[in-house]
Amino acid sequence: MTRPLEGLMVADFSRVLAGPLAAATLADLGAEVIKVERPGSGDDTRHWGPPWTATPDGTSSSYFESANRSKKSVELDLADPADLAIAQELARRCDILIENFKTGSLERYDLGYDAVSSRNPGVIYASISGFGSKEGADLAGYDFLVQAVGGLMSITGRPDEPTKAGVALVDVLTSKDAIAGILAALRVRDVIGHGQHVEVNLLSSLLGSLANQASGYLTTGTVPVAMGNQHPSIAPYETLRAEDGHVAVCCGNDNQFTRLAIAVGRPELSEDPRFARNGDRVAHREALVGQLEEVLATDTVDSWVERLSRVGLPVGKVGTVADGFELAARLGLEPTVDVGEGRSRQVRSPLTFSATPVTAYTAPPALGEHNDVVRTMLSTQENPR
Repeated sequence: MTRPLEGLMVADFSRVLAGPLAAATLADLGAEVIKVERPGSGDDTRHWGPPWTATPDGTSSSYFESANRSKKSVELDLADPADLAIAQELARRCDILIENFKTGSLERYDLGYDAVSSRNPGVIYASISGFGSKEGADLAGYDFLVQAVGGLMSITGRPDEPTKAGVALVDVLTSKDAIAGILAALRVRDVIGHGQHVEVNLLSSLLGSLANQASGYLTTGTVPVAMGNQHPSIAPYETLRAEDGHVAVCCGNDNQFTRLAIAVGRPELSEDPRFARNGDRVAHREALVGQLEEVLATDTVDSWVERLSRVGLPVGKVGTVADGFELAARLGLEPTVDVGEGRSRQVRSPLTFSATPVTAYTAPPALGEHNDVVRTMLSTQENPR
């Protein structure tokens, strides 16, 4: 074994982001992933551009490419009996099936969990929805919508304008929940010998990711609100204005604040009863920020970051996405990988293994690129794996 999931087959019946991203992660880990797409149009995200990336045969949506590397693409029309038979054979042979169809849709094609598991008892069948398979089964699940109705927008950005995260964060979080569920179910299969149905939904994944904000609400009944870059329970833990920009300052305990006060030349702040303890600083945040920004305004962001980092304080310059990649490269994290000659680089898997490293990446497939390969493989009587 050279990769953790080597030898497993994944049938990826999902579209857009949460499902495809989960399947791509399994591909990174060594599983063989076969992506089933609508003939002619394929995954919706193939058409979500700009931006576009250059490929040997034209252009591709960079959105699609972000979640579909290292897969084989086959076009199957489930309304066509011959194509449906191939899809059902793929479901019979796979170890993992991922789908995000509207609840009940795949049952019409004998591709629902009950039908698939009756022919393939070992299958891990992962369903991803927006609002679950019960009362919310008919609700359309889009990341932006769930960020709105699930409360994330209400605690993001400034108080006067509900704001979404800068990426489809709920889809990404749901993808990671799906992966956790799939891997746990694989472990159970090793013990009891059969698979099971794993269900995740965007709303539950969002609520489960609200962490301290959810806990605070459930504990006190107080509804959290947007506070910009400020933290509801820690201060200073925010961006502070310097001469030419903002410094991100994270003081997670009283000792760090004492060092901050000394480093900016205001040691008396740590002895001020308004600021001596974290709870006091939170209660008097406005006054504290005013005092700190008065000092920080006398020098540049780069200068403050260098001076405060020198005494071990967690601080940083507010940078761009490009700055983030540059920092990761400088720290030796190797943030990008090549996925094929002539293709744009992609984000490397964040997972590092000492014995089974993630090393093999291939370019996201063109629509139907592996039609012949997959059809031939599934037309044989026995599973060749």
